[in-house]
Amino acid sequence: QVQLVESGGGLVQPGGSLSLSCAVSESIFGANVMSWYRQAPGKERELVAIISRGGTTNYADAVKGRFTISRGDAKNIMYLHLNSLKPEDAGVYFCHVQTITSDTYWGQGTQVTVSS
Repeated sequence: QVQLVESGGGLVQPGGSLSLSCAVSESIFGANVMSWYRQAPGKERELVAIISRGGTTNYADAVKGRFTISRGDAKNIMYLHLNSLKPEDAGVYFCHVQTITSDTYWGQGTQVTVSS
């Protein structure tokens, strides 16, 4: 059963923009902290941005001022807007959810390629 579904990845030129979304299945109750991670080939998965249920956000230094994380009013969808993309931003982007009961879920990932 797929519980987190990411979409919006693709190929973009350096300096371009992209928007990702993560839809949370109704089977996941009480989505609390939601976050985006990314993993480049040969590298470890790293935290990109995080948003609490109340809307508090935090970003990795590498993306501050360029990426924006947000979540829908219904709290069951999350977005990541990527601006001024650089080749080093390329990788598979994963959605992660931690519920109010501390259960955790990962999405299947969506590929972001930054190349001219």
